[in-house]
Amino acid sequence: MTPPLEGIAADWIAADWGTSNLRVWAISDAGAVLAQAESGRGMGRLDRDGYEPALLDLIGGWLAPDRVTPVLVCGMAGARQGWAEAAYRPVPCPPLGLPLTAAPTADPRLAVSIVPGLSQTRPSADVMRGEETQIAGALAGHPGFDGVVCLPGTHSKWAEVSAGEVVSFRSFMTGELFDLLATRSVLRHGLAAEGWDDAAFDAAVAEAMARPEALAARLFTLRAEGLLAGLSPAAARARLSGLLIGAELAAARPWWLGRDVLLVGAGSLAALYARALAPLGVTPRTLPADAAALAGLAQACALTKGNP
Repeated sequence: MTPPLEGIAADWIAADWGTSNLRVWAISDAGAVLAQAESGRGMGRLDRDGYEPALLDLIGGWLAPDRVTPVLVCGMAGARQGWAEAAYRPVPCPPLGLPLTAAPTADPRLAVSIVPGLSQTRPSADVMRGEETQIAGALAGHPGFDGVVCLPGTHSKWAEVSAGEVVSFRSFMTGELFDLLATRSVLRHGLAAEGWDDAAFDAAVAEAMARPEALAARLFTLRAEGLLAGLSPAAARARLSGLLIGAELAAARPWWLGRDVLLVGAGSLAALYARALAPLGVTPRTLPADAAALAGLAQACALTKGNP
C-alpha cells in the first residue's frame, strides 16, 4: 500500500476502484493533484462493509473535519458485488452521464458518488465499468476524435466512438487468460515470471493473426517445445502474450482496420499493443490509463455540480 500524505485538505477526491487495486487522488478546485495513494484492496478482496474502511485508510488524512468532501468513484465499486450497484447506461450514449449512484457511508465527512458503467445488447451482449471514465478522459484530451478507443487490460475493450458518444464496444478476456494460463495451467512449468523476447512475441502475434483458429493447439506447443526443443522460459512468456494478443487483434479486425485508434493503457501493456499493431499499418495515439481515468473523474465531478 502507498501511504497517503497527511495534512492535505482535498476539495474533492478521485478514486479508480478496480478488481485488484484501489487508486485515489486528492484534487483541488483548480484541478491540481495534491496527493495520490493506492492499495491492493480492490473489489475482489472486499465485502460490502469493507469499502468505506478501505477508502478511509487511504484518504482519511485528506478530509477536512468541518465539511463534506465529494468522492467520485469509477470502476468495480459500482458492480453488483461492489459497494453500491450503479446501473449500466445503454449505448449509444456519451461515456459519462447522470445519474451517479450514492454509496452509503457512516463517516459524515464523505459524500461518495459512483460512475455508472456502459452496456450493450446488440450485436453482442457486453458491459464495461471503469473504461467509460477512461474513454471520457481520453476524449477530453482529443476533442472531435472519431474512431476506436482500445483499452488493454484484464478484460480489453475496443470502443467505437463518434460525435462524442460510445456507439458500440467489444470485450476480450485476454489479460485474464494470460494470467490463468501463466499461473494455473500446465504452461506455468515452462514460463518465466520475468524476462522477455521481442522476436518471439512478434512471431507469435503474426502466427495468431494468420491462424486464430489454431490458438488452442499453439498454446500447448509452448509446453512441448519447452520439453523437446529448449524453448526458454522468457521466450515462452513472450510467445504466450503474442498468441493471445494476436488472437484478439484477429477478432477485433473490424474495429482497427482503416480506423483512427486511440490506445489507453498502462505503459508496458500499451506498448505491447502498439508493437503488435505496427506491422498491421496502425499507429495509435497513446494515453496513460491513470491520466485518462483522472480526467474522466474530473468530468464526473463537474456533472455532479451541474457543470457539464
